[in-house]
Amino acid sequence: MERMSRRHPHHQLRPRIEATPHRRRRGLPRISPVARVVSGASALTTLGTIPVFLLGAQAVFVRSDLDFDEFHLGIAVSAFFASAAVSALLGGGLLDRLGRRRSTVVAGALATVGGFWTAWATWSWSSLLLPMIVLGTANAACQVTSNLTLARAIPANRRGLGFGVKQAAIPLAILIAGLAVPVVGAVVGWRWTFTLTGLAGLVVTIMGLRLPPGPSATVEQPGGRDRPPMSALLAVMAAVILASAAANSLGSFVGMWGFEVGLTPSEAGLLMAVGSALNIMVRVFSGHRADLREGRNLPVVAFQMLVGAAALALLSAPSPWTMVMATLLAFGLGWSWPGLLLYAVVRVGRDAPGSASGVVQAGAFIGGAAGPALFGLVAGSMSFAVAWRMTSVLFLAAALLVFYARHLYIVDLVARPPQTPLTYGGGRNRPSRTTPPHPGSGNEST
Repeated sequence: MERMSRRHPHHQLRPRIEATPHRRRRGLPRISPVARVVSGASALTTLGTIPVFLLGAQAVFVRSDLDFDEFHLGIAVSAFFASAAVSALLGGGLLDRLGRRRSTVVAGALATVGGFWTAWATWSWSSLLLPMIVLGTANAACQVTSNLTLARAIPANRRGLGFGVKQAAIPLAILIAGLAVPVVGAVVGWRWTFTLTGLAGLVVTIMGLRLPPGPSATVEQPGGRDRPPMSALLAVMAAVILASAAANSLGSFVGMWGFEVGLTPSEAGLLMAVGSALNIMVRVFSGHRADLREGRNLPVVAFQMLVGAAALALLSAPSPWTMVMATLLAFGLGWSWPGLLLYAVVRVGRDAPGSASGVVQAGAFIGGAAGPALFGLVAGSMSFAVAWRMTSVLFLAAALLVFYARHLYIVDLVARPPQTPLTYGGGRNRPSRTTPPHPGSGNEST
């Protein structure tokens, strides 16, 4: 009572006055800044990935209009992923230096050019290649920019969930591309779906220009830029190449395999839809759980890959029931690792989260391009069963590489403590380990 009596009446009335406008806006719920950033990063991820899914979902329309066959369609898709891989690998450091605002503008501008170019300036297969390369570069810019945004614009204790939601946007993009066929492509033509992509890129560009400039990553710390260990990043990149090759083979061929073992096309499609929904939920849940512990994320990633290896091995059995259970397990857990892996790598990315995530994204693009082609070659020349066992081995090797990368990260943390103290090794209420702080650094836990 005594403390309240000392307060000036003005201080008692101010909270009520400030809260009144928000209470009156019952139809407009207040969105937290973290939710806005995460939703923006997810939208950027969807914008980057959806062009190649639109091309695949509308392949019948596009091939008929531009007059090319399945082989040339595969080359166009590979060009998209190859461009994305090279751009992510070489452009991650550049986007780090540009900062969030300018990298968002670059990503939106590339998506705008690529979308409109594909829609209204392609009249043959050869004229489709260049805009697909531009859209692949836009995909890399969108992915790395969204990673950079989550790493720098949301609190450390919400980044795991943020990366989980962001990576859940990829299976969501597959669903959106599928819905775009009957809603837009079959009604007004496939070109209008890419027109909408270009318009979405224009919106992103305008929103990027309205972002506050903010500090760029070019400001040097007292000891110079604190870079992540390249040996660990290369081990992670190799793991992502193998795991993405296996996971994208699953998404590309599980429907055909379902038909081979006795499912109808509708049943196989429903199975993939349920698997995608499980995948989205587990990705978000894995990110949420990561926020509740101090590190130890890479062992969880390796476990998820090991589950994927077991599921793909089971998938080789030509039984409908085994196929259904193995597919749900592979989608639900075996392909749920991308968001958690990105979060783990960015968490120990020191002063270069864009460069670190760019290496991981490049591995994902390489695996996404090479995996289905290799699977199709093995399945065609040998059998589906042999191809599924091959992808199981790829997942197993990826899990072992993740364990090895974690060892390299821990060795580097001990030998070269980061400028900002980092907690790692697990633990919830109290971290298992903390790196020693550098002189002049705070006690912030990332």
